[in-house]
Amino acid sequence: MKMPHIPNPMNPIKKIIRSARNAVQGVSQEELTAMRHTLAHLLGEAVLELYPSAKRSIGPAIDNGFYYDFEFIDADKRRLDAELGRIEAKMRELLPTWSSFTHRDLSKSEALEEYPNNEYKRELIEEFTKDGSRVSFYTSGNFTDLCRGGHVENPSKDIEPDAFKLTHIAGAYWRGDEKNKMLTRIYGLAFATREDLEAYEKMQEEAKKRDHKILGQQLDLFVFSELIGGGLPLWTPRGTLVRNLLDERVWKLRKARGYQQVDIPHITKKELYEKSGHWDKFKDELMHIKTREGHEFVMKPMNCPHHTQIYARKIMSYRDLPQRYANTTKCYRDEQSGELSGLSRVRAITQDDAHVFCRMSQAKQEFLRVWDIVEEFYTPFDLEMRVRLSMRDPEHPGKYLGKPEQWENAQNLLREIAKERKMTTFDGVGEAAFYGPKLDFMGKDALGREHQVATIQFDFNQPERFDLTCVNEKGEKERIVMIHAAIMGSIERFLSVLIEHTAGNFPFWLAPVQVKVLPITDTQKKYAEEVHNTLVNAGVRAEVDTRAESLGKKIRDAKVEKIPYLLVIGEKEQKGEVVTVESRDAGKVGEMSLKDFVTKLKSEIPS
Repeated sequence: MKMPHIPNPMNPIKKIIRSARNAVQGVSQEELTAMRHTLAHLLGEAVLELYPSAKRSIGPAIDNGFYYDFEFIDADKRRLDAELGRIEAKMRELLPTWSSFTHRDLSKSEALEEYPNNEYKRELIEEFTKDGSRVSFYTSGNFTDLCRGGHVENPSKDIEPDAFKLTHIAGAYWRGDEKNKMLTRIYGLAFATREDLEAYEKMQEEAKKRDHKILGQQLDLFVFSELIGGGLPLWTPRGTLVRNLLDERVWKLRKARGYQQVDIPHITKKELYEKSGHWDKFKDELMHIKTREGHEFVMKPMNCPHHTQIYARKIMSYRDLPQRYANTTKCYRDEQSGELSGLSRVRAITQDDAHVFCRMSQAKQEFLRVWDIVEEFYTPFDLEMRVRLSMRDPEHPGKYLGKPEQWENAQNLLREIAKERKMTTFDGVGEAAFYGPKLDFMGKDALGREHQVATIQFDFNQPERFDLTCVNEKGEKERIVMIHAAIMGSIERFLSVLIEHTAGNFPFWLAPVQVKVLPITDTQKKYAEEVHNTLVNAGVRAEVDTRAESLGKKIRDAKVEKIPYLLVIGEKEQKGEVVTVESRDAGKVGEMSLKDFVTKLKSEIPS
């Protein structure tokens, strides 16, 4: 089933965004990547001409452009921020001299001679040639670099000089390891044309306005405290209300399909994760606790091993299956400080988690049940959805548990399910969990950015490791399988996506404050409070603003809070026992009786 697309009235710049999303339709992704990779080389030459003592490391293409990492002497590093324009101008000056690339394959000893004083390139050469392979070098202009290829044929003709720009610098550890030296990374944007670049920049400007870290404070949803620590959000009354509304919606959908709620502790002995296989894979990412008696515990980073022990509490008959456990609970991961980002990357994660324990013959139907929940939950949010078939990487079998035939059977089942649902899918080789393949639902937001949201995962490994069985019709023990199902994935990350997708303009049913009543003077205060009480008694989340401020100030403040409806109460409204309605999304509505207004609000709440 294709998820329906509902027009979103909350996106005021749809034309700009559509233009940016469609900007590179005439250029393939492969061609665009080649342009960006070529520009990384060009940046390398420009930097070496201006800063001859700089040491190069790596310079790949990325989603929106390119970067190159360098080691600069301190004097050069201090002035880099002010000189990005100078480096960019040098790139444009050099571009006409880059008419082609020449290619050479060198042995290890020959390659090392190219970099007598560059430990970064030498380390890469040692790694790439350890099996006796030769390494490739590409030259254009006066610049030669260790490279696997993937460039445009003639940079001077194939790259538009106004279609790229350098944007900023950042620190980056060599090879992403904090134990290594910190290098300086220079970032650039690159597109096929200047128009594409400008459209992307407009979209980035809109993204800044929608930044959930800013809007979260503006809407009074969450806060971080230095005393508590990074990555540990505190939720205000309004933010908690939004979280609860979302979680209640998920639970309502699950309850209708036979799920039962369970509860588990936040810590566990490390032996649980040793048995599940998580310890070998993730022990460095766990938060460890040592008891007074010397026992080692960890804060739980996931819930599935705990749920296996609920299933294992007694002998289950095939008649008892499926067992469907739902549990919204916090998990904890030892994320590094530099990786934390608002709600997108946190140390305390709230998972709306569920696990189904069933027979293999029941697995397909259970997957489809979860898919139904995903469709129903996401339909109101206007996220353009497709599904990633997250599969095992056969070239790296050591990353996964289980036998190849088990993986093949499970992956075929997921392909069959996706085909039956007739939804747009794509393969994600290497994106599987270590215990099994997944269906990952990818949602494209109003700015065209794609995020993983819901996930349904197949697991044949933990049932084996924990010896989970049922007694079948023959009275014999039968191995069961396990399905992991998270609808929001994590409430924190989902809300970061939703806030930016809607620009903080939550749909009416989700808005923490749905109506703000605004008396013009104290004379209307009593009637305003009567209106407020009537709304609250009708189940509407309403507030009344009785501050000694002008009406204009009250309206401006309410609009900053992105409240769906404002009710202005003046002398005329009080005499006529009506309200004057202004809608966040539709503008001025006009006078209405309170009864008619409440009826209108109820029609906006989904069933």
